[in-house]
Amino acid sequence: MLTRDFDYDLPAGAIALHPAPRGESRLLAVDREGAERHRRVRDLPALLRPGDLVVVNDTRVIPARLYGRRRGEGDGRIELLLVERTGEREWEALGKPGRRLRPGTALEFATGLAAEVVGRAGDGRLRLRFSEEVEPHLERIGHVPLPPYIKRPDDPADRERYQTVFARHPGAIAAPTAGLHLTEEILGELAAAGIEVAYVTLHVGIGTFKPVTAELVHEHRMDAERYVVPAETAAAWARARARGGRVLAVGTTVVRTLETAAISGAGEVRAESGSSTLFITPGFRFQAVDLLLTNFHLPRSTLLMLVAAFMGRERALGVYREAIAEGYRFYSYGDAMLAERCR
Repeated sequence: MLTRDFDYDLPAGAIALHPAPRGESRLLAVDREGAERHRRVRDLPALLRPGDLVVVNDTRVIPARLYGRRRGEGDGRIELLLVERTGEREWEALGKPGRRLRPGTALEFATGLAAEVVGRAGDGRLRLRFSEEVEPHLERIGHVPLPPYIKRPDDPADRERYQTVFARHPGAIAAPTAGLHLTEEILGELAAAGIEVAYVTLHVGIGTFKPVTAELVHEHRMDAERYVVPAETAAAWARARARGGRVLAVGTTVVRTLETAAISGAGEVRAESGSSTLFITPGFRFQAVDLLLTNFHLPRSTLLMLVAAFMGRERALGVYREAIAEGYRFYSYGDAMLAERCR
């Protein structure tokens, strides 16, 4: 399977730079016809059935982008993206300008926080040791790590809007973007309609932005991302299966989490935690998820490949062409689609 098989042309103007109000984004309901095909996310409860289960990702995005200086240099400005905590004061990060951030370089930040570059890890990452724990400083000096295709600086509104309403567990450096559409009112309407809501946690990492550069899809390697499936979610999944309800994953991160747990559980989603490197491509046998609510993803991305596996490549690319023609907005702050898994 070739990476170029997952390419498509997207006008630059279709990339959403700012979000619509929660619940008001457009929703392309793939398995409907005519006007019913083009809805709003607020219509989601009416598109599901009593007994269905909706699973969301409750990770919380940390303000992981930092700006500082190289100590002793007048114009030694630097930018860091914290990627993963590896110790009490140790982190791996991406840094700019990379050529200036050699081992031994001392860094300083506005709050008095300091750091030293102590080495390099794989994929261009820096290994950093901070003078103290970073987390207490992030609310003051950290910036929202908007994706690179949003060509603007973050602003104060992003602190709230690039976070789901159910975000509880800090650790992600990118939002589970399908979840950004949901509101407390929509969650309440789901419950009132007899549709259960459950939670998993997958801390979205730098792999979300990692392009597939290999010519052959199977040569790409996913970065590990930490996840948790709570016991109550495993029980909710089992109840839904027992009553004949469908399982809706809100976003590709939920798909990967539930399918990882189903592989571990030999077809049953079980309570567990760990790190997932699951790469879902066409031919994958889904065991845990029946429906998918997701945004429109980048060409040649692992996320588009997962969607193509879920609903069929030709069908998925056809839906993308339709969305472009109908003026849907793409990527993290864009519109959404609701699709049923290929049987």
